[in-house]
Amino acid sequence: MAMRFGRLDLNLLVALDALLTERSVSLAADRLCLSQSATSSALGRLREYFGDELLVVKGRSMILTARAEELIEPVRAVLEQIRTTVSVAPPFDPATADRVVRIMASDYSTEVLLTGVLADLEKAAPNMRFEIQPMHDTPIEAIERGYIDLLLTIDYAISSDHPSQLLFEDDYVVVGDRNNPALAAPMTRDLYFSLGHVTARFGKARVPAFEDWFVRRQKQQRRVEVVAPSFLSLPGLVVGTNRIATMHRRMAEMVVRTQPLVMREIPFAIPPIRESIQWNIANTNDRALRWVVEKLATAAAAYKSGTDNVVPLDKADISRSEIEVEYRMNHPQR
Repeated sequence: MAMRFGRLDLNLLVALDALLTERSVSLAADRLCLSQSATSSALGRLREYFGDELLVVKGRSMILTARAEELIEPVRAVLEQIRTTVSVAPPFDPATADRVVRIMASDYSTEVLLTGVLADLEKAAPNMRFEIQPMHDTPIEAIERGYIDLLLTIDYAISSDHPSQLLFEDDYVVVGDRNNPALAAPMTRDLYFSLGHVTARFGKARVPAFEDWFVRRQKQQRRVEVVAPSFLSLPGLVVGTNRIATMHRRMAEMVVRTQPLVMREIPFAIPPIRESIQWNIANTNDRALRWVVEKLATAAAAYKSGTDNVVPLDKADISRSEIEVEYRMNHPQR
């Protein structure tokens, strides 16, 4: 949650300290785990507040203005005082840490990543407790108000105002009943759009899953016959039917092992998704959260798919940045 003093967002002091120390937007961005555009935006707000340029370009580098030089020590002193009086916690030791970590995640990312990691953490951090909250319509607000500690979602849906880390990439496959006659032959585009579909939508706003949103952009429209409340309910809703579901490969590989289902490749280009983890910039130095993020990243990197079929974006006839702009326009964060 952003604290304000007058018109100054105190979270910006962290950004100001990094900018004054690094004297570079890109280096400050690296230090803050923010994008360069988000750090530039923070610098713009700081310039407006102080009525001073603070950092100015000279040759190939940036130099501090006189006002910025005056701010170095006071800003550092204020942050150090906050750190020593409020933020200093005992050294983090997973074996003895006693705290709750609240994670907002879809049932898909819970199933393919959190289940395994949290099982491992039971041994490494026996006193830590975890609360997984379902995705809702305003996840960024939940991060900013401190309702959750970590947000696990696709990178299109995270905020540029807070640090994040990419965890893994996944693509999509078609899943259907093994006795569905349509799946006896290779999946074609015409066949895909002629079949009935099951898809998932979320929250009060019935926000579509990324694949649902992306396929709606195609010239052909598919016939959605069942709308499910979760990703995990998709497999059961195609068993015993002639319907199909478009599912994340990581989850599909799990369900075809245990249910009478088969998996087929999608007959057109659909961009892979990237799952990222985000935390409030005020919690950047929270060692417990950073430890959990590190464990998630390690587990995500260790995954090996049965097939490697992530469709390169250049085959999707649209750039990743274009998709992100369009997705964010369709799904405002607030």
